[in-house]
Parts: sequence; structure tokens; C-alpha cells
Amino acid sequence: MIPTKEEWNKALSERYGEDIQKKFSYATVAICGLGGLGSNIAIALARAGIGKLILIDFDRVDITNLHRQQYKANQIGIFKTEALSGSLKEIAPYIDLETHTVRIREDNAAELLKTADIICEAFDEAECKAMLTNLVLETMPDKYLIAASGMAGMSSANTIQTRKISKRFYLCGDGSSDASETGSFISSRVMLCAAHQAHTVLRILAEKFEV
Repeated sequence: MIPTKEEWNKALSERYGEDIQKKFSYATVAICGLGGLGSNIAIALARAGIGKLILIDFDRVDITNLHRQQYKANQIGIFKTEALSGSLKEIAPYIDLETHTVRIREDNAAELLKTADIICEAFDEAECKAMLTNLVLETMPDKYLIAASGMAGMSSANTIQTRKISKRFYLCGDGSSDASETGSFISSRVMLCAAHQAHTVLRILAEKFEV
């Protein structure tokens, strides 16, 4: 049986404390890219009680995604925005979701991200990462950006970390590994990097900033 909204909010407040939970529930977080990073970030934030997620991706679920992304075999062929929304509503029935089944570009990013407090960069391609990072840092100085760099291969999990690059810019990952050099993305390391990004979101909202 699905809990009532009151029961849901009470359980979350008992977990984190009412003050922090209010900060989570009032926050809007945009996730740009819903692959291995983005799908894991979204699920972690939904479980934590984030009030609203903006989900942005143009792609459909493919069989090659299933080894590291939070999708199921019966979702193959469905747009990732739609598939992930369904899963998130099963996890957190009262979360507010805004979906955009488009490719984020320089000419539409401002409109897509205008209501976000925090933006998570979760792309696979270096060019897309650079585009979004530069755009947010140069034109959206009031927003926090949490990006990722380096999570491929079988290196130690301990090399993945979070670094504060500037006041509103955080970078998660090992900073060096690349799939073209190390062979592939492994689910466990991708999930670790995504967890760093999600946890950084929660720490920012709780006003526990990195030094």
C-alpha cells in the first residue's frame, strides 16, 4: 500500500530532521543526461526526498544501457525520460518531475534550466560536458553545478572523489580515466561517481559546503 503524503513526509523528517528535510523538499535539481550517471543520481535524490527533479535526455533505453544504467529490460525502446519517471514515481510517489525529451544545447539550456537551484552534468561525451559546464559557469552564476570527470575502467574505487573547483562548481570522479583508454564504463564505478554527485547536492542543500 502506498503511504499517504503525510506519512511519507513524516518518515523523511524523522530520518534527516525537519529543518534539513524542508530544504530537500523545497529544492529543484536538474539532471542533464539520464544514462549511467544521471539515472543513478535521480534515484538517490528521489530517495532522499528532493522536491522536484528536472530530467533532460533525448535518448531511448537500449539493451546496451542495462549493464550500468537504472533501467529494466521491459523498458527497452522507451524514452529515458519516460522510463525513469515511472521508476521514480514508484520510489517516491509525491516527487514533482519535469521532463524534457530533447538534446540540451547552447540555445535551449537557459530555458530548460531556469528554475533549477542545482544542475548535475551527467553526460558521457566530453564535448557535451564541456558545453554545459562552460555555459552554466559563464551565464548562470547564481546556480550550483556538479559535474563529473573520470569513472571508467577497473581502477580502485578510492580514486573517485569530490573536489570543489570554485564557490558554485564541484567536480566528481577520478579526473583522468577515459573509456576509450581503459576499455569501458563499469557499473560499480559509474554508480560511485553518481553517488558523489548526489551526495554533493544534499550537502549543498544542507549547507555543509566543501572547503
